[in-house]
Amino acid sequence: MSFRTVVISKQSRISYKNRFLVVKQNNDEKYVHLSEIDTIIVDSISVSISAYLLKELSYNKINIIFCDEKHNPFGELSSYYSRHNTSKKIKEQIVWKQSNKDKLWMKIVKNKITNQAMMLRKLNSNKYDLLLSYVDEVASGDKTNREGHAAKVYFNALFGNDFVRNNDDNINAALNYGYAILLSTVNKEVVSNGYLTQLGIHHKNEFNEFNLTCDLMEPFRVIIDNFVYYNKDRELDTNYKLDIVNIFNKTYKYQNKNYILKLANKNQ
Repeated sequence: MSFRTVVISKQSRISYKNRFLVVKQNNDEKYVHLSEIDTIIVDSISVSISAYLLKELSYNKINIIFCDEKHNPFGELSSYYSRHNTSKKIKEQIVWKQSNKDKLWMKIVKNKITNQAMMLRKLNSNKYDLLLSYVDEVASGDKTNREGHAAKVYFNALFGNDFVRNNDDNINAALNYGYAILLSTVNKEVVSNGYLTQLGIHHKNEFNEFNLTCDLMEPFRVIIDNFVYYNKDRELDTNYKLDIVNIFNKTYKYQNKNYILKLANKNQ
């Protein structure tokens, strides 16, 4: 079972040899068997990659994420043919009934707000009851936008009333980095099951390549929030990013069973 996340943050050449990922840095070579790798994060623009390796990563459904010169994720490798019946799955996806999508989005939002409320309860926040009250108010399709109301209460309770989501600060930078890795992790599962990431349940932005993934990842965001809360005074340096990546290797309880996050999202 693949479980490792490999982060490459220095000038390197990465290639393929006999079922191994080969990372060469100066005169040093490291080998990792492909069967152990779930995700590769290329966190440097000074990395050269062989085309043969890219082909093998795609064939073995190994996720590879690329970061820009500011070390922020900007893209990933996605295979054209990840499932034998992809065409059938896409045809089904295109005609999903709106009523079913609305019901599913309601369930996703309820799970997301419940998880946010549990986070606040753990912190003994006096906003816990208010947030939990929103769960019963979520309508089909969340037409009254309980998700948005809950988010404002939640983030202000976590990071203070002056906190604004997507401001240019260390907390938002850490959240965005974690969410980007989470997005890529869920993308892999969506694609491997034969669906288009562009066709969402609720998210419909024409400029968003990952509408469906953005829908499905929502209940899991709190895991990133939790980690960032306890590290909110840190600078988003290489060590902090490695710690965020390691979130995806930890074990979490779901439906009375323990999963690493990469496997738990398959059961959501």
